[in-house]
Amino acid sequence: MPTFLLSLVSPEKLLFAGQVDQVDLPGMEGDFGVLAGHAPIVAALRPGIVTAIVGANREKFVVYGGLAEFAVAELTVLADLATSVEDVDLGELKARIEEMQESLTKAPPGDELDRAVALLDHYKSIHINLAPATAF
Repeated sequence: MPTFLLSLVSPEKLLFAGQVDQVDLPGMEGDFGVLAGHAPIVAALRPGIVTAIVGANREKFVVYGGLAEFAVAELTVLADLATSVEDVDLGELKARIEEMQESLTKAPPGDELDRAVALLDHYKSIHINLAPATAF
């Protein structure tokens, strides 16, 4: 299977750089996968899980938004904030979700409320993807 170069970068560090078979990304318009030979693309990312697949191995990273660009044989993910799944503190994430839920009850209706609900939904989806089936 042909491979391509993935570079996953957060403001703090380079999280991953190497040849991969496939990468699954959380796009703003929906999740999508990239394989070698994919058409050039630039896509905005929502908070979610990026999965880098190399053979039978899968490395997962949590991203909190960003951009993905694929050109020629290289995918570059510029994450607003990112970490490996192993480094995510589920307790802290759950506390952030609960705090956001509380702030929603106090927020005035309108555009700000719509953005907060969308953000809350994204944080919940990350928590559900990271937590055991019975944790949430």
